[in-house]
Amino acid sequence: MVVLLLYLAYALVLSVALARAGHRSRPAAAIGGSRQEPSRVLIIGATGGTGRQLVTQALARGYAVTALVRDPSRLQLDHPKLAVVQGNVLDAGSVDEAVRGQDAVLCALGHKRFFLPTRILSEGTRNILGAMETHGVRRLVCETSLGIEDSAGRMGLYYTFFVIPLILPFYFWDKTRQERLIAGSAAEWVIVRPGVLTNRDGRGRYRHGRRVGSLLWTVRISRADVAAFMLDELVSGADLRSATGVCW
Repeated sequence: MVVLLLYLAYALVLSVALARAGHRSRPAAAIGGSRQEPSRVLIIGATGGTGRQLVTQALARGYAVTALVRDPSRLQLDHPKLAVVQGNVLDAGSVDEAVRGQDAVLCALGHKRFFLPTRILSEGTRNILGAMETHGVRRLVCETSLGIEDSAGRMGLYYTFFVIPLILPFYFWDKTRQERLIAGSAAEWVIVRPGVLTNRDGRGRYRHGRRVGSLLWTVRISRADVAAFMLDELVSGADLRSATGVCW
């Protein structure tokens, strides 16, 4: 019983820490109308689940897509408007070359090094933001997760008290650093915080905003719908310089 109480206390403390550490969502910046749609986009994390959806859907929408990947063989896709560039998001030089000439960046960066302290997400994002500033690229849409700042606890009890504290504490802590770097940048940014990701077909409908999610039930959304929402945010401007949750 003592061990259980100590564990529950740890999970609650971690949730409070994540609630204090990330970027606090604010009402979206007011802008007039839609922004001009970009024609050339760079996708970071293109071989991940959301990244693959971003590449496929961006090409379907007519964008010229550059995908920065460590292993090009993992992105088995051939398209006349797709350029696959080998590089590492932790290598500032390769990020700089990939960002050059782009109109916008879509970041679905992730990894599976869950059980050790890591700065892959934050340091990779630092390189992206630096390259964007160097080359005058303004627009960034970045995927993070529910469970951070004012969305803490909104992935449901299972994630709040089991998955995040036992499996993902370092991963989520690095996401808070990632969000703070983005919020402190001069970019026209949108942080997208999805619920638990699935590989189901997109529904084409979802809830989004600052207070989506559930304190009790696990909230989910397909990677296809997250990618569609991220691409919509490139031009809608509805959530400019704001963190917005998204789930079914």
